Amino acid sequence: MRFTSEQRLDDGVLEREFTLGGVPGILWTPGAAPAPLILLGHPGGLRKMYPRLVARARHAAAEGYAAATIELPGSGDRPRSAAAEQARADLRRALRAGEPVADEIVDRLVLPLVEAAVPEWRAALDALLALPEIGGPVGYAGGVIAIGIRLAVVEPRISAALLFAGSFVPRALFEEARQVTIPLQVLLQWDDEGNDRQLALDLFDAFGTKEKTLHANMGGHTGVPQFEGDAGNRFFARHLK
Repeated sequence: MRFTSEQRLDDGVLEREFTLGGVPGILWTPGAAPAPLILLGHPGGLRKMYPRLVARARHAAAEGYAAATIELPGSGDRPRSAAAEQARADLRRALRAGEPVADEIVDRLVLPLVEAAVPEWRAALDALLALPEIGGPVGYAGGVIAIGIRLAVVEPRISAALLFAGSFVPRALFEEARQVTIPLQVLLQWDDEGNDRQLALDLFDAFGTKEKTLHANMGGHTGVPQFEGDAGNRFFARHLK
């Protein structure tokens, strides 16, 4: 891990950009150390997502958590995949036409992303936990929800996950969801124009953990109420502290 920039935000949070094996990322740490770590999932495009990511990180830091994120494969300045771009175009075309999104489109778009992204998240976790300012335990918060499912199954260092049900999930991931045993909180926007509500509810039902909570709010994809940030901190306080 190589840090490439550093700045102290006005609330005292230290923000550092880094690269790891060519993958860019950002780490935010509070004043107190060592701190539990929350991995911030997102749909890709660190620069575009930065305002929301830094707000989430600062909110977490106020409660004593470090937060970190990395760029997804095929997003930001990373090389594009022609197959993924075609699948994304097919998905958008179906949504614009008001048609059901075929499973094969979701598979073409999401499964390769999960296969590529999860090893990168695990490598980032290796490097982050080696830092003296990070003490664990670790939580995962955000999307792409399929990535969160895979991480919850294969990464034993993640103790709890707050998953954003705002993206399509391949049917094959439902079997993995049944293997999830860590505590979950799932956030669902009821009127999310780019998501399949019934699929999200079916996925929540499929999760195998004995402790799972669904927070469903009215509104579209970007209309998550601010109080859900406080609810997320309370969730992680139960499992990371």
